[in-house]
Amino acid sequence: NILLASLTIVFLLAVVTLQPMATYAGAEQTIVVLVALLVALIPTTIGALLSAIGIAGMDRLVQRNVLAMSGRAVEAAGDVSTLLLDKTGTITFGNRQAAEFLPVGAVDVNRLADAAQLSSLADETPEGRSIVVLAKEKYGLRARHQGELEHATWIEFTAQTRMSGVDVVESGGVHATRKGAAAAVATWVRDHGGQADGALDTVVDRISNLGGTPLVVAEKRGAEPADVLGVIYLKDVVKHGIKERFDDLRAMGIKTVMITGDNPLTAAAIAEEAGVDDYLAEATPEDKMALIRQEQAGGKLVAMTGDGTNDAPALAQADVGVAMNTGTSAAKEAGNMVDLDSNPTKLIEIVEIGKQLLITRGALTTFSIANDVAKYFAIIPAMFASVYPGLSRLNIMHLHSPTSAITSAIIFNALIIIGLIPLALRGVRYRPSSASALLRRNLGVYGVGGLILPFIGIKVIDLVVQFVPGLH
Repeated sequence: NILLASLTIVFLLAVVTLQPMATYAGAEQTIVVLVALLVALIPTTIGALLSAIGIAGMDRLVQRNVLAMSGRAVEAAGDVSTLLLDKTGTITFGNRQAAEFLPVGAVDVNRLADAAQLSSLADETPEGRSIVVLAKEKYGLRARHQGELEHATWIEFTAQTRMSGVDVVESGGVHATRKGAAAAVATWVRDHGGQADGALDTVVDRISNLGGTPLVVAEKRGAEPADVLGVIYLKDVVKHGIKERFDDLRAMGIKTVMITGDNPLTAAAIAEEAGVDDYLAEATPEDKMALIRQEQAGGKLVAMTGDGTNDAPALAQADVGVAMNTGTSAAKEAGNMVDLDSNPTKLIEIVEIGKQLLITRGALTTFSIANDVAKYFAIIPAMFASVYPGLSRLNIMHLHSPTSAITSAIIFNALIIIGLIPLALRGVRYRPSSASALLRRNLGVYGVGGLILPFIGIKVIDLVVQFVPGLH
């Protein structure tokens, strides 16, 4: 916009001041010729196509069931240089399944399975359901449900505590069971008089190195110290083809960061398998906000997805915040896009659509400025050749007459806008590549093309115009 406005002002001043100089030289021009010169000089082609390019970008998002709150959001998606992606559901399938119960020390595996099942009765997530199923099918435990437990207080999982469980009032006191992230449960055990020794770290590290998710199970009975019982091994599967998508983003100069609540070892294993550039492990909402601000402080634009109230501050802080349609109202209000399909992976497509919009605008801007060159060779000789015969050498197209030259240039100027509308709506073909490669491509195809095509077009129109009475 700055470029187009600057060129328009410069050429407006040039045309306004041209008349006194032309009069002094004895080549006074009519208003019609001056207006024709101004229309040819200013970048009218790209100016007329900007709206079409923006509308087309919005339309491509709508076709993918994404609602953008503004055109600026689509443009920002094209300028994104850092992409924050949740691991679960985006990089992995999100349906982690309990595969094994691994006791610690002398703990019996059936005791661990019973505690794991008890702590998961109120857990409606796929992971929680799989723990209950594994305890029943592999270890023969009777299926239980919440209603069987009287005087039970269910502890829900939160991003701050990173664990869940249940407190059951028994004759000997409160029987507390906890299940969650290793660091969080270990802290809970120590706070309640117990110890989390090296045997737990060994099991957690082994699962993490395999790319799995370890959930530590602990319990406390009455006044006794809390005990670590063991670890639940959750398996996670990276989506097929996601690594290639990240390679494409890397070629475009976009940094990908995986956000996960897993411990650093698990996060590192999944990050390496998926091919992301960086990861943020054991992430809290505050950590997400701090990471976004850190990237923005370095001059980068950040995009992320979210669906919960805890994600709202980060979505509002991000330059492109895509809220899931199944998310909370706070998340949808904070973001500047809403994905109606609630598919976190679609963030990658949104960035690609934004890139295509910017590539299209850049290509057509290059073409618009380049195709003005031929108009200069048509109009300038027509205006001054009678006073300065030497300028006739610039009439390299050998146009029929000054009148037909000016008419042909203006007609071409109008027709090229109409001719480029389909390209503006369809968009320039998107290929993941670096900014320098895109620049070379635009200069080669649309820069050189913008120089050559107008010479041909204006000459063809001149051949037609010279046969029209009053224009030759």
